[in-house]
Amino acid sequence: QVQLVESGGGLVQAGGSLRLSCAASQRTFSTYAMGWFRQAPGKERVLVAQIRSGGSTDYANSVKGRFTISRDNAENTVYLQMNSLQPEDTAVYYCAAQTWTASNYNYWGQGTQVTVSS
Repeated sequence: QVQLVESGGGLVQAGGSLRLSCAASQRTFSTYAMGWFRQAPGKERVLVAQIRSGGSTDYANSVKGRFTISRDNAENTVYLQMNSLQPEDTAVYYCAAQTWTASNYNYWGQGTQVTVSS
């Protein structure tokens, strides 16, 4: 069982920055793909960014050039640095893990609210 605990959400003005953190409970963290998803009110949950065990990354088009995902395997933590935030980035952000044998993200954090005011 993998437990994921997110932190770092909050209220920020447009143009500002936030950094989200997600700490995982398992020492096998380095073998997981890790992702950040977000869900805005009335919308589906969508992938924002992901980082594989080897370090390769993918980003949603809407955040490319503004958000950066990174991981610290020694700390079992994944980060999402969010710059130039816009009101449309307002959502609940979820951290997720895809363990070695899984075909999809199979563990989820509880979510952290990010609100960007105009």
